[in-house]
Amino acid sequence: MKFKYLILVMSLSIGLLSCSVSRESARQQPLQMVSPDLYATLYQQYAAEYKALCFQAYNLASLRLEQALTENYSKPTAIVLDIDETVLDNIPYQAAAIKGGFGYPVQWAEWMESANAEPLAGVTEFLQLAANTGVNIFYVSNRKEVFKEATIRNLQAKGLPFADEAHVLLRVSGNEKESRRKSISAEYEIIMLVGDNLGDFDRMFETDADVRMTATLEYAGQFGKKWIVLPNAVYGSWLETMPGYDTKLTKEALTDSLRMQLKGFNE
Repeated sequence: MKFKYLILVMSLSIGLLSCSVSRESARQQPLQMVSPDLYATLYQQYAAEYKALCFQAYNLASLRLEQALTENYSKPTAIVLDIDETVLDNIPYQAAAIKGGFGYPVQWAEWMESANAEPLAGVTEFLQLAANTGVNIFYVSNRKEVFKEATIRNLQAKGLPFADEAHVLLRVSGNEKESRRKSISAEYEIIMLVGDNLGDFDRMFETDADVRMTATLEYAGQFGKKWIVLPNAVYGSWLETMPGYDTKLTKEALTDSLRMQLKGFNE
């Protein structure tokens, strides 16, 4: 009996030691090289928290809309929204790109022409509220003009209001949106802007990372009031202006370059 007990204790000890060594080895393993945007894409497809943030943004937008409409304006009122990752979900394209090992613009035209992107959580109810209260809706996107018909078809198929030639303003030349916003404000009072990229609100954000951060702090009072921000961890100006981000690098080199930008607690 004592012998069997000794064997059992030794077996348990060896097992615990093996687990401890395995955990320690795992901690010492270098990070596995993966696509830098893999987890961000999975987050936006699977995380309930992502949908909750979209609901939160549009619930707040509805509240701010009702508050804004208590004011008197000399011109008709309007809301300006971005499209991609603000109104329509393009993450299925991103997922296909990761799985297929390609990047934009490969198969982008195919995705656009399918006109099958789903609305983000909460946006349909918000836009219907705006339309029902007499607010004009403009979709200002940096999609290329060649995709205008497909974009309108997509918005209409999902039952989104003001999806027509006059209210869908796509990119003709350059990526700036300021000129299109100004053309709207010449005739309408823009009471709210909604987007996933700070450039959707003002051209002052179309610069490097440090200036974008400084401007964000300076205009903190606008966020959640006239400016409503949707989450997008997959792509955008935040990524393009990040130190260390370079699309010419290999996946491994890009991962190393981005890892160097992390700010640890002991630095």
